[in-house]
Amino acid sequence: IWAFGCVLYEMLTGKQAFQGESVTDALAAVIRAEPDWSQLPTAMPMRVRVLLQRCLQKDPKQRLRDIGDARISLDEVQSGAPEGTPLTGAAARPAKPWRLASAVAGALALAAVVGVAVWILKPTPPQPVTRTVIDLPVGQRLAGLDRLALALSPDGRQLAYVATTEGGGVQQIYLRAMDSLEAKPLPGTQGAVSPFFSPDGQWLGFFAEGKLKKISVSGVAAQTLVDGVNPPGPGASWSNQGMIVYADYAGALEQVSDGGSAHRPLTHLEKGEVGQGWPEFLPGGKAVVFDGLSGVEVQPIGTGERRTLIPGGSSPSYASSGHLIYAQAGNLMAVPFDPQRLEVTGTPVSVVKDVRHGVGATGAQYSVSSTGSLVYVSGNPEASQSRLVWVSRNGTEQPVAAPAGNYGYPRLSPDGRRVAVVSGGQVWLYDPARDTLTRFTFEGGSNTYPTWTPDGKRIAFMSNKEGSQNIFWQLADGSGGLERLTTSERIQVPLSWSPNGQLLAFVEVAPTTAADIWVLQLSDRKAQPFLKTPAYEAAPQFSPDGRWLAYVSDESGRQEVYVQPYPGPGGKYLISTDGGNEPVWNRNGRELFYRGGDKMMAVDITTQPSFSAGKPKMLFEGRYVLSGGTHPNYDVFADGQRFLMVKLIGQEQAAPTQINVVLNWTEELKRLVPTGTK
Repeated sequence: IWAFGCVLYEMLTGKQAFQGESVTDALAAVIRAEPDWSQLPTAMPMRVRVLLQRCLQKDPKQRLRDIGDARISLDEVQSGAPEGTPLTGAAARPAKPWRLASAVAGALALAAVVGVAVWILKPTPPQPVTRTVIDLPVGQRLAGLDRLALALSPDGRQLAYVATTEGGGVQQIYLRAMDSLEAKPLPGTQGAVSPFFSPDGQWLGFFAEGKLKKISVSGVAAQTLVDGVNPPGPGASWSNQGMIVYADYAGALEQVSDGGSAHRPLTHLEKGEVGQGWPEFLPGGKAVVFDGLSGVEVQPIGTGERRTLIPGGSSPSYASSGHLIYAQAGNLMAVPFDPQRLEVTGTPVSVVKDVRHGVGATGAQYSVSSTGSLVYVSGNPEASQSRLVWVSRNGTEQPVAAPAGNYGYPRLSPDGRRVAVVSGGQVWLYDPARDTLTRFTFEGGSNTYPTWTPDGKRIAFMSNKEGSQNIFWQLADGSGGLERLTTSERIQVPLSWSPNGQLLAFVEVAPTTAADIWVLQLSDRKAQPFLKTPAYEAAPQFSPDGRWLAYVSDESGRQEVYVQPYPGPGGKYLISTDGGNEPVWNRNGRELFYRGGDKMMAVDITTQPSFSAGKPKMLFEGRYVLSGGTHPNYDVFADGQRFLMVKLIGQEQAAPTQINVVLNWTEELKRLVPTGTK
C-alpha cells in the first residue's frame, strides 16, 4: 500500500512524495514529514486525494489495509458517480473514463512489482542447524571403509551407503531418502565401493567387479563405464558437464564421459608420487581438487598446471558456502576458498572432530551436499591405527608386542625370526625376541610390499626412488643401498620368490588389462609375462616346490583363487568356490590358505600323482585388515599353525553402525569460518 501511494503520487505530480539529498535524507523524511499535498492537480477527484492520504498514513492502524481496498476507491472514481454514491447496477459500469485511469493502472502494476521485489529481496532468515544420527538396521554395518562408504545427493535428499550384514551378507549399496526411516538395497551393486551421485541425483556411480559402473537410483540395471579398474582407486566425482573423474589404483586420475567413452588421463604422477585419490570437481567442472603428493592439490581441466592448496590435507570437498573442506589429523577442516581463482583465501579452522578415516589415516568418511548438509562417520583417529596379532587355526588371538602403527603387508623371514612390515610408506623390521622395530628403507618417498629372498639375505620391495614404482632390493642387514631389479613406466609389485631364489613373480598394473602376472629371471634381469589376459590377475605365490603358481583372477566375474603349473604346460585349477583372495601356501606344500572376506579358508592340496584340491574349509573368522587384492595382508608361520594378521585397534571402530547427519551445516560454517563475502 505504501509503495502504491508513493508511485501514484509521483505519477500525478512528477515529484517524489518524500525527498532528500541522499537515501538517508529521504528515509528520514518518511518518518518526520508529510508529502506536499498542494502539488496535487486541483481538478483531481476528492476520492483520489483521500485514497492517497490513507495510503501514506504513518500510523499503520490508520493506513489502508490492502490493494483490494484501493482498487474499490479507484473503481468509484472511474464510474463517474457523485461523491458518496454506492456502486450498484449501472452505476458500477464506468461512464466517463477519467484521465487518471492509465496512471492509476500503471501505479497498481508498478506497485505490485515493487511489493513482490521487496518480498523476494528480503533477507531469508538462516535455517536452523539440526543434528541427528541414522542408526543402521540391526545386523547391518558399514563396509568398504578403505574407500568412501557413503555419499549424499547434491540436493541432500538421498543418502547412499555401502554396508553388509552379519553372517557373511553381501556387500552392496543401500539407498535411503533422508525423510524416510527405511533404506533399501540397490540391486546390481554387489561388491560395490565408493558410491557417488550424478549432479541431478538420478544416478549413482560406483566400483565393483573391477569396473567403474553407474546405475539409476530407480534400480535399472547397472551399466559399465570403464572395465579393468581393479582394485579401484579411492574415490570418483561426476561433473555437470557429463564427465567423471576417478582414481586408478596406485596411479594418476583418469576421466571418462558418463556415457562410457574411452577414458584418458587427467593428471600424471610426479616423481616420488605413489598415487592420487579422492577427486572432486569444483563448481562448473573446470577444475578438480584431489589428494596428491603434498596434500590437497588442484588441477585445472585442459589448461594450467596443478598446484598444492593444503599441505598435508586429504579428502577434499567444496561447500557451497565458499569453503574448501578437507581432513587432517582425524578432523574435518574448513578454509575460505575462491573456486574461480582456485585460491585459498583465509585461515583453516577445525569444524568437526573425530571423523572416521581408513587405515593409514587416509580417506575421511564424510559427504557434503550442494544444499549445505553433512553426513559423516565418527571414529577416534587413533582407531585407524593397527596392531600385529597372532591368530591360531581355531581363531585364538595373541597380540604381538610391537607398538601400534599403520601396518600393512607383514612378511615373515624364512627363519621366522623377523617380520618385514610396511608403516608410513616405508619398510620396517620387527624383531620379536628383542621387541625392537627398526626402519629398513630410507631412500625414495615410498617403499612398500616387502618380499624376503628364500635365503633371508635380501628383501625385495616396490620403490619410487627413481620415479616409476618398480622393483628394488636391499641387503636384509641394512648395509648397501637400493639396487634396481626392473625398469618400466608401469607399477610393478613383487610377490613371491621361487624356492631357488632365481625367479621373482610380480604383478604389473596395466591400463588395458588391470593387472598381469610376470616372472623376473634374476640371472639376466629379464621379465616375461606368465598371465596376461583381459582379466585381472594378481597375488601370485610360488608353491614350496616351485612347480605351481597360485594366483587370483576375476575372469569369472568375481575374484577367485586358482592354481596353475609353472612354467607349464597345463590347465588351471579352481581352488576357492565362493570368491577368494590373498592366497598363501603352507610351507609343507600340502595346503593352500586364502581369504574369503573376513574368513580364513584352507584347502588341502595333492600334487602326486596328479594335482587335486579338497573342499575349502573355514579355519576362523575375524575382522582383520584386508588388502586391495594385489598382495596378501597376512603371513603364515612355518608350522602352518599360526597366522600373522593386521588388526585395527578397537573392534567397534571396524564395524560402524551409525551415520551422523548435520542439516544446514553451511550456516554453521559461515559463523565459524567467515569468508569475507556476502
